[in-house]
Amino acid sequence: MMKLLHSYLPRPNSGTAPSPTCIPPSTTHVQPLKSCPRAPHVRIYPPKKGNNECAIQIIKNEAFTDATTQKQMEKAESIPIDAEKIRCEFFNFLRSKRSAEVPLTVEHAQPVLNPLYQDDKPPTNSEAMESCPKANVENFKKLLKEENLYLYTEAGEQGRLPLLILSMKESDNENRPAVVFLHSTRKCKEWLRPLLEAYASRGYIAIGIDSRYHGERASSKTTYRDALVSSWKNGDTMPFIFDTAWDLIKLADYLTQREDIDPTRIGITGESLGGMHAWYAAADTRYKVIVPIIGVQGFRWAIENDKWQARVGSIKAVFEEARTDLGKSTIDKEVVEKVWDRIAPGLASQFDSPYTIPAIAPRPLLIINGAEDPRCPLAGLEIPKARARKAYAEANCSDNFKVVAEPGIGHQMTPFMVKEASDWLDKFLLKQ
Repeated sequence: MMKLLHSYLPRPNSGTAPSPTCIPPSTTHVQPLKSCPRAPHVRIYPPKKGNNECAIQIIKNEAFTDATTQKQMEKAESIPIDAEKIRCEFFNFLRSKRSAEVPLTVEHAQPVLNPLYQDDKPPTNSEAMESCPKANVENFKKLLKEENLYLYTEAGEQGRLPLLILSMKESDNENRPAVVFLHSTRKCKEWLRPLLEAYASRGYIAIGIDSRYHGERASSKTTYRDALVSSWKNGDTMPFIFDTAWDLIKLADYLTQREDIDPTRIGITGESLGGMHAWYAAADTRYKVIVPIIGVQGFRWAIENDKWQARVGSIKAVFEEARTDLGKSTIDKEVVEKVWDRIAPGLASQFDSPYTIPAIAPRPLLIINGAEDPRCPLAGLEIPKARARKAYAEANCSDNFKVVAEPGIGHQMTPFMVKEASDWLDKFLLKQ
């Protein structure tokens, strides 16, 4: 094991300083963004004539905002946004939960021949991922470079972060853009290979990881479920979102030190659980472009509006355990709130979307959801959307924020979503 592989030593004079006490504000890590005119923040599919400036998602001619929500949105827009404070509080919170910090260390790993999926049935090929735009590269497979690595993000078994990195062997000497891809619940980094190959063919360095208690970080089909229940029982880990968010901050330490990556052109995207990981990893401003797919939601809004059932159903075992421990006959909003407070403190309060989504500004942010997704109800995004709209407008970069909802789609990533994400990342990360 070595502190950084020989091939990717830090740039001259860059050093190997540990992560800062607080994630610096975007003015430190983010290159100044060019000014852009005021523009719509939500795309409506199909477009409705006369509604091009509408900030409310419209499906089937019905607005999702009522008079009460409209008042809440107006109030939310009037609240000052201290993005640096929010990012610092989140980073310091994550840091306070670490078992022990370790030096930035990577080691070689072997390819995974039989990936572990925790689904009841083995997943089939993803039409959506297979549809991702690819460059026509002759002898692509021969020219494809694959790296299998472990990055150590903290002490302990779960502190070993498996990486799968794909890129093209033959390229110019210029540093290349990079994109981090994050899988959904019970999947793993190998599931992402169609996306990794597609982006590599287009000149990116494409990185997939196993999130906590998934893939190489799991030992059975119940590892993730067991970790969630243990978190409820003991309160010593955060397997739902936040521990992986820490990994992604440490991953940024590594990626910005690689000689083949342009540290000003690193993007991050993910599906479902991976979309939530991308959203929260954006607290680190070294991620320059963020595209969460079917991941962004309002956790507090769902509790208050009795729309929590679908999200709870995706990891139901931990809520059933909590229901029993709390002496309840059924899972109700009190159980839901107590579980979130225990396994992901702040998720339904100070780190919820109305606060953390606006804190991403002015970096380009594309939120992609299904219009009928019960896990990420569009109505729950109205307040975070209003606050984000204000933040991007104040940064004079309204074009850097967009919300897309695909009509008739529930909790599912589609070819349309993959193409939208691809176009957005290309727009901001590829040199024109």
